[in-house]
Amino acid sequence: MIKIVILGAGAMGTAFAYPCSDNKHDVSIVGTHLENDSINELNKRHFHFGLNIEVIKTIKFFKHDLIKEVFKKKPDLIVLGVSSKGIDWVAEELKKVSYDGELPPLLMLTKGLSINGNKYELLVDKLIRLLSQKGIKNINLSAVGGPCLAVGLANRVYSGVVVANNNLDTANSLKKMLTTNYYRVSTSTDINGVEVCAAIKNIFSMAIGAAPGLNKTEGKDNTHLNTSAALVRQSIYEMEVFVEFLNGKKETVNGLAGLGDLYVSSAGGRNSRMGALIGDGMLFSEAKRDKMSNITVEGAELIFEIGKKVKEDFDEKKLPLMIAMIDAILEDKKLEIKWENFS
Repeated sequence: MIKIVILGAGAMGTAFAYPCSDNKHDVSIVGTHLENDSINELNKRHFHFGLNIEVIKTIKFFKHDLIKEVFKKKPDLIVLGVSSKGIDWVAEELKKVSYDGELPPLLMLTKGLSINGNKYELLVDKLIRLLSQKGIKNINLSAVGGPCLAVGLANRVYSGVVVANNNLDTANSLKKMLTTNYYRVSTSTDINGVEVCAAIKNIFSMAIGAAPGLNKTEGKDNTHLNTSAALVRQSIYEMEVFVEFLNGKKETVNGLAGLGDLYVSSAGGRNSRMGALIGDGMLFSEAKRDKMSNITVEGAELIFEIGKKVKEDFDEKKLPLMIAMIDAILEDKKLEIKWENFS
């Protein structure tokens, strides 16, 4: 029996356990140091409040202080389902449970892009850097991308994702391990493209979400659809430009990792909601304070992280939509899109 250990008992980490368990694998979830109360509740009632479901009993939950016990028998796959802010914790914990300085294959669910030394750094690259600094060698890291909301996956709604690894044989092995009749896995060697798409689509989801407010017409419905379509097209073009700039393949943007994920994110969710408020004429600071004070908006957080660097590397004629969103949030001003610069 294949043994899979998932680090992180949040919505996506727990949801991901479903196709793993349905493939008859031995699945254990180890919570972070911040999830002790959640683990207690899951072991008591097997109910996940984030997913609002009773979790299947084939999935085992452990507090983080039992991680060495869980890893006594070497797993075949370690899945990383913590938030991007938890990657330093993950690196530290993986060091503790490494086997003579090596680890089983890793699969990253978490997405992220940051600046390190005035250079862009994907979350997968950050983890490799942190693990290497701790003496871990021969790191085999894959990543999952594509349109897959945790609630849908936990309810076994048909979903399509892409698993990326520089080695196609590894990606295909994971495909065989994870695919079910509702969880369709395709493969790619373009790990950079998949990860960049996963991060920056949140910025463009805000832009697409702004369309209704940009086209408010009294008493008329759906007057924003033409604009929405134009924003989707421009988003795809700019994602292609940015993905190639970070050594990914632009064709990845037209697959599940790009277009697919952009569709789900812009159809609803936190980024789209923030975009709608900005499109209505609110300043980002006002929208965050009055409407979304306790809600994480990933696209805005990414802009605060990389926005200044993007403006150093690109002008508004190359990335007019992305830079319009960056200016609206960094400068806290009304959204101004220069339509004449669209491709």
